Amino acid sequence: MNGISNVILVHGAWADGSSWAKVIPLLNAEGLQVTAVQLPLVSFEADVAAVRRAIALTEGNVVLVGHSYAGAVIGEAGNDPKVARLVYIDAFAPDGGESAGTLFAQFDSAPLSAEIRPDAEGFLKLTRAGIYDLFAQDLDEDEKAIAYATQGPINGAALGGVLSQAAWRTRPTFYLIGDQDHAIPPREQARMAARMNATVMHVDASHVPMLSQPQAVVRFILQAAA
Repeated sequence: MNGISNVILVHGAWADGSSWAKVIPLLNAEGLQVTAVQLPLVSFEADVAAVRRAIALTEGNVVLVGHSYAGAVIGEAGNDPKVARLVYIDAFAPDGGESAGTLFAQFDSAPLSAEIRPDAEGFLKLTRAGIYDLFAQDLDEDEKAIAYATQGPINGAALGGVLSQAAWRTRPTFYLIGDQDHAIPPREQARMAARMNATVMHVDASHVPMLSQPQAVVRFILQAAA
C-alpha cells in the first residue's frame, strides 16, 4: 500500500486537541495533512461521532491515532473504510463487546487511579498531584501547570462505551508503550498490543509522550503512514 498523507489525532481523557501541539508541526513538516479532533468527552457515542465527522471531511486514506481513552474511540470510529492504519499511544485497545472501563477493571492497579475525583454530575477530574506526579511527571513545571489547568474532565459513563466491532481486527495496527506510564500499566499495554498483533515501540516516557517526547511519537506515526 502506498504511503498515507492524512493523519487524524484523537486526544484522551483529561486533555484536548492541544495535547498534540508539539506533534502537529513536526508532521506538517513531513508533508502530512493533520487534523486534531476535539472530543466533547460527554459520552462515548458523542466522541465516536466527532471522530467520524473528521474522517468524513478528509480526502483520501487516513492514519488514525488515539491516545489513552481515545484508543477505544478509534477502535469504533476506525471501522470507516477511509481508515487504513491505526496508531495507539499509551491507549486502551478494547475488542468488540469490550469498553475501556471493562479493560481497566481487569488491569493491575495503576497509581493514577487514586487521584481521580468525580463531581456531582459524574465527570472525572485529576488532582494536582495526579497531573504533576503521575500523569505528566516528565514535563517541566510550566507544562505541568498547563496540563493541570486545561485538563478536560470526562464523563465516567464514556469509559463504559462498548465497541460493536474493533477496527484493529482488520487493519495494520501500531502501539507505542510509555515505559513510565502510571495511568495504564506498561505490562497491560504490552498485553493489549500483543493481542492486536501490533507493531510495538517503547519510549521512556510518562502517559503523555506526545508532549514529553514528540519526536519519538512522530517517528512512530511516520512509520505507520509509510
